[in-house]
Amino acid sequence: MIRYLTAGESHGPQLTGIIEGIPAGLPITEDEIALHLARRQKGYGRGGRMAFEKDKAEILSGVRFGKTMGTPIALQLPNRAFEKDDTGWPKVMNKEGDGEDVDPITVPRPGHADLIGVQKYRYDDIRPAIERSSARETAMRVGLSAIARKLLKHFGIEIGGHIIRIGSVGYEDEWGDVRDLVDPMMKDGAETIFRAADESPVRCLDEDLSEKMREEIKKWRKEGSSLGGYWEVVLTGVPAGLGSFVHWDRKLEGQLAQAIMGTQAMKGVEIGLGFEAGRRPGHEVHDEITHEEGEFRRRTNRLGGFEGGVTTGMPIIIRGVMKPIPTMLTPLKTVDMNTKEEMDTRYERSDVCALPRAVVVIENVIAPVIANAFLEKFGGDSVEEIEEHYNAFKENKKR
Repeated sequence: MIRYLTAGESHGPQLTGIIEGIPAGLPITEDEIALHLARRQKGYGRGGRMAFEKDKAEILSGVRFGKTMGTPIALQLPNRAFEKDDTGWPKVMNKEGDGEDVDPITVPRPGHADLIGVQKYRYDDIRPAIERSSARETAMRVGLSAIARKLLKHFGIEIGGHIIRIGSVGYEDEWGDVRDLVDPMMKDGAETIFRAADESPVRCLDEDLSEKMREEIKKWRKEGSSLGGYWEVVLTGVPAGLGSFVHWDRKLEGQLAQAIMGTQAMKGVEIGLGFEAGRRPGHEVHDEITHEEGEFRRRTNRLGGFEGGVTTGMPIIIRGVMKPIPTMLTPLKTVDMNTKEEMDTRYERSDVCALPRAVVVIENVIAPVIANAFLEKFGGDSVEEIEEHYNAFKENKKR
């Protein structure tokens, strides 16, 4: 099965990643990975680092003549800011003994992993916690997951995301209005959604809302604060029967939630109607079943493509919330770890609103989860073998 591991620090020389479980024979290029890395770096409200970091991952192993070999695939992603940042981090990393002249950071920022990192690992400097907990790590996750995403696309499964709300600005009816806009686009595949959203600086499909969201970001930038919001990601082409209702840890909804909640700054996730389902009576929540053109279907998709933790064959609809970034120009109150004196937080370069970039991360980190469920049902060691299994499944459905 597919699994991956990342290594590296925000201001270190590079990010490194290995993904295994990708079957042999999948065409993949560095440019296809670079597409989603570039998308991750775009979006109104971004910080200064994005101006000079141009992420391009290099494939080091596992791919020969443009196709996967079924062996582990290694990527490296240089940090172009490594020599440019005056953080003390390069000095600390390079040689034993270097960094002795770098003053430790002892003032933790509320909302970051600063204090709990020191408490957990007994650092005498917050920097190691800052470096590894940084969302910079998601660049490698996007790179690795883009390979799993290519596998899904090979079998007709597409992923696309967009922004529903930033701060106080969002759709008036965040279920109905969004469905009226997005559902017709799904007929052409979910990638039409992300491509349309990418035309907006805030990745919102509604032009008027996009401008209002930009103004909201400008407003809070002037106030020295930050913003979060809501996103939606949809998947089309997902066959029925992925996941399991037999054991709790095999429920695909739960696995998706883990991947999403394991992403920096995410504070909630829902499938389909999600929390709205708790406010509606049952007849307005569950999807009636029909039998049309030789197959079972649902009249609606309020449950977001799942029943019992298993895919229904309807598009998967996932929504989530990202908190505002805790690094802000206007300081918060904190306490120096050494002196125990109350003081203001120090400012680190940061985005005002990272949500337009974060939705790209979510699109990608869910790809290995869906790919694993797909391989569990139709798996093989090569793309060719999987095609045989999947085509047989589709033929049996017609009978």
